[in-house]
Amino acid sequence: MPNAINWFEIPATDFDRAVTFYSTVLGTEIQKAEFMGEPQAFFPMDPTSVGGAIVKSERLTPSMTGTLIYLNLGTVENLEQALGRVESNGGKLLMPKTDIGDPGFIGMIQDSEGNGIGLHAPKLDAV
Repeated sequence: MPNAINWFEIPATDFDRAVTFYSTVLGTEIQKAEFMGEPQAFFPMDPTSVGGAIVKSERLTPSMTGTLIYLNLGTVENLEQALGRVESNGGKLLMPKTDIGDPGFIGMIQDSEGNGIGLHAPKLDAV
């Protein structure tokens, strides 16, 4: 098993607001589509990486409790920029960039939908 996780879904009550939030905060294009009758917006991925989507579905409810995912920002600079864009785009900064030792740096946010999300950047020498 190369990864413990192969797919994640972030629930949204306002789909377009959530897509705008994540594409702006993360500084990346997120592809909108419909899958199995539900609006979904797919985070960038390749066939060997973990994938995920923003999903509007009656089976999912945004929450600050439960499973916590960390999105990989790739670099400390990207992490800092993303954290700087959270509040101006309808989210809340819960924890600023924090050094967690060898694994790198994290920050915690509440997204525009009310989900608790972690953001991570590995240390350069760990990449």
